Amino acid sequence: MKTFTIGKLKANLSQILKKISDGEEITIEYGKKHEKLAVIIPYKKYKPTKRKIGILKGKASYKIIDNFKITDKELLSL
Repeated sequence: MKTFTIGKLKANLSQILKKISDGEEITIEYGKKHEKLAVIIPYKKYKPTKRKIGILKGKASYKIIDNFKITDKELLSL
């Protein structure tokens, strides 16, 4: 994985995009301390995860006691 500062990224954007399209991952650094800011990966390596609805079904529960009382105003002020 190669690392580029923002300035080098802007100056060499076409070449860097070519490297990314060839499968290389690029780290971007920012500032005088060269703080790592982001990683650019090829889109073919990007895999968004699908979240399942109801994943906690049967694993978590709650119960509201019968004498629980709260006004709408109290609830909204929390």
